[in-house]
Amino acid sequence: MIMAIERIIDTSLHDEDDDEEIIEVTLRPKDFSQYVGQDRLKKNLKLAIAAAKKRGDPIDHILLYGPPGLGKTTMANVIANEMGKNIRVTAGPAIERAGDLASILTNLNDGDILFIDEIHRLGRTVEEVLYSAMEDFKLDIMIGKGPAARSVRLDLPKFTVIGATTRTGSLSAPLRDRFGLMHRLEFYTPDEIAQIITRASTILDSKIDQAAAKMLSTRARLTPRIANRLLKRVRDYADVNGDGIIDVQTTTSALALLEIDELGLDPGDRNLLISIIDNYGSNPVGLNTIAALTGDEATTIEDFYEPYLMQIGFIERTPRGRRVTAKGHQHVGRTSDDKQQKLV
Repeated sequence: MIMAIERIIDTSLHDEDDDEEIIEVTLRPKDFSQYVGQDRLKKNLKLAIAAAKKRGDPIDHILLYGPPGLGKTTMANVIANEMGKNIRVTAGPAIERAGDLASILTNLNDGDILFIDEIHRLGRTVEEVLYSAMEDFKLDIMIGKGPAARSVRLDLPKFTVIGATTRTGSLSAPLRDRFGLMHRLEFYTPDEIAQIITRASTILDSKIDQAAAKMLSTRARLTPRIANRLLKRVRDYADVNGDGIIDVQTTTSALALLEIDELGLDPGDRNLLISIIDNYGSNPVGLNTIAALTGDEATTIEDFYEPYLMQIGFIERTPRGRRVTAKGHQHVGRTSDDKQQKLV
């Protein structure tokens, strides 16, 4: 039986770990001056915020998209702080009925921000109610049932929706078109990740060498959430097996214990690459087949494995499926048959 490998390198928040979520919130920057990276996005948002504040209007609805762990929720909170407004946080799956959305919207004040995480998972009925709310600041609700049912239109305060999604393609066109600003969050550079690690270590009251921060930055998969998670695990190792100071030796030992290699790949990543190579070599293979080989769900592979493996050039998508590149073969110690295929 295939067993799914538990991952330290994971871009999702672990719901069962309340302490982790509390620390995650503590490490989040509060304004643009504290937010490292995403310079192009910050430049555009600063302009939009300045214009909105000058006119005394709420900022346009904003859609933030990109791989998980890059700071979409953090950016929404930064926008709210920069606007000087309250933010109400919810998630697409949590809004099950139109009445749930109506309850949220009628409790907003002028200028408030409604942040909807995983907005692509909103139900169709809820989506249709949101259309008029976003466009006209009106809420159409039905009162009663059967022949006595009637539609009532309520006025809403002028608010801003900030939607976050890892799958823009899953958003319906009518909903997507109602966002005035659409921005993609990009992967960070190792230097930016090193800055984030140094800042986080200060907040966590841990001492870290610059060399150790640089080493961690190369293992964090260019993702702040993973960087913070690795920092906490290395801090634990330093507290138990050393004097609490995070240096290169401590970091190397902790990462070896976690089985995270020099490019940030964990056993789950290596298992995926090896499973494809051993069974299909350099030939393309379908997503569902990969899921069956690794014991993971297809969506897990798409959301949590593929983005980084494609970013570093270990996997590529072809019309016939995914294939492991020569670089991917080399990294896991397998011989690539690309040359033989070209000769044939």
